[in-house]
Order: sequence, then C-alpha cells, then structure tokens
Amino acid sequence: MAKEEQMLRLQYIQDILRSKKEKGASYQDIKSYLEKKFEEKDLGELKFTERTFQRDKKAILKVTGIEISYSRSRDIYYISEEELTNAEESVLDNLLLIEAYRQTKSNSDIMIFEPRKARGLNHLNGIIHAIQNRKILGFTYHKFWTDETSERIVEPYALKEFQHRWYLLANEHKKSDFLVKTFALDRIQNLDIKSSSFVRQKFDLRKTFENSFGIISTEGQQPMEIVLSFTWEQGNYAKSLPLHHSQTFVKEENDRTYFKYLLVPTYDFFQEILWHGQAVKVEYPEVLVKQIEYELKECPKQY
Repeated sequence: MAKEEQMLRLQYIQDILRSKKEKGASYQDIKSYLEKKFEEKDLGELKFTERTFQRDKKAILKVTGIEISYSRSRDIYYISEEELTNAEESVLDNLLLIEAYRQTKSNSDIMIFEPRKARGLNHLNGIIHAIQNRKILGFTYHKFWTDETSERIVEPYALKEFQHRWYLLANEHKKSDFLVKTFALDRIQNLDIKSSSFVRQKFDLRKTFENSFGIISTEGQQPMEIVLSFTWEQGNYAKSLPLHHSQTFVKEENDRTYFKYLLVPTYDFFQEILWHGQAVKVEYPEVLVKQIEYELKECPKQY
C-alpha cells in the first residue's frame, strides 16, 4: 500500500504543477491538492510532510527526468517549460493513462483502447542496459517487407519512437563502415545481451534525425524548404500537433492555413502527405508538387 500511495503522490504532484505551469504552487497548495485527491479515492489519511515532499521531488527526477524548481522569492514550486520536453510529456502522459486505466478497468466501456499488437516493449530494459554498458546485442530479425528472418549482431546506440512504434538504432558489429540502421522492436526475437563490449563511435542522435521525418536518417543530405497548406479545420489540428519540429506558421488565407517546414522529404513524409488526402496541398517546391501529383495519378490505376 505504501508504494501505491507514493506512486499516486508522484502523479498528483506532477498534475498540479503541470496545470499551474510557471505560476507554480506552494507546499501548502500541493499538500491540499493531495489531501483532496486522497479523500476522493478513499485512501485514508495522507501522510505528507515537507521532508516527504523533498523525497518525492527526488523520486520524480529519477523516474521521469523532470526537475521541480523552487522560487524563494515567491515561495512556490514549479516545472519550467524547458523541463516539459516532448519526451518527458510522453512519459507523464503514459503515467496518466496507467492511472486512468486502473480507475476504469472494471468497466471496459469507459475507456476504449485502440487494438494493437505487441510493440516489443518487453525488450526495452535489456536494450537500455546494453546501450548504457556498451554491450553487443544479438537477435533474430523479421523484416517488414519479406517473410525472411536473419540473425543480427549489433552495437546498440539509441532508441527512437515514430508513430507509436519503437526502433533500435544500431551499427552492425564488425562491419568496416560505421552505419547506424533501424530495427523495429516488434520485429526482434530471441534478444541476447552478449558479455562482450564494443567501442562507441561518435553518434549524435538529434543531429542524425534533425532534418528527417520519421525513422529514415537523412544525415549529410541538404534539407529543403517546403510549404504546405491545410484546410482550416486540419490547419487547427496541425497548430496543436505540428507535423514536424521545424513547422512554422506562415499565414491564413481563403480558409486555408499555410505552414513552412525545413526537412529532407523521405518515403515517410510522402506517406504522411498522402494520408491527409484533400486536407493538405503541397505549395512549394515544384519538384515535390510533381512527385505528389504522380503518386495521386498512379493510385487510381489499381482500381
């Protein structure tokens, strides 16, 4: 029960500080909020002191990587905007989902989750251990586009998420040229963490995918300026959930919203544009307009 209470405290502390943003909350505000939530859940008397709060702060930093700051002049605690990066927001959102699931699991009609196959997340801990300790990994890999499987021996470097699927970024062991490839976790079987280690090469994950859309690395390729226009409705959606981190608002005109991007267009990017159908139009550059026109002309030939 003690561990459950602590997990709930960690969640509720983050809840109130996220909602308050830069305004922050005093220790008493946080304690009052926790008392209210514990009373709602009928968890009994809340045992929460300033010393407990300091321990919880350290636990939040360790679990989520988020540091809770303190303003002495205002006597409040807060989570700065810089702390709430996309990755950390994702972690917090998942914690909220877990708690929501626990509350509603007795009634399956309250929350309806999208059916999906296992995503290979059972491999996460082992892969992270191998990355941190520079251990070579072995596994059986099943490619997406064939029925063939192959045995791989790799040097793991990082993990990356794209469209709710996680990928391992790794260099094939004993290859003459250093080349980081992507392996979908849900396609990995028989994961084996070897006892042997490897010498890590210089690899900047963010730089490698800086101008990419999706999981295809475009390092060394020159990004291009791309302008897309969306219907007014879809444009509002794109404002709240940008298509790419380089997205910048250009203008709104004739019931359409225009955005500019700086990236290397890849297969993943083409698929994203086609997925939006009539809700999006490529305005610039002309070479990309022609490519999309070609795809749209070829598609009806299949029917």
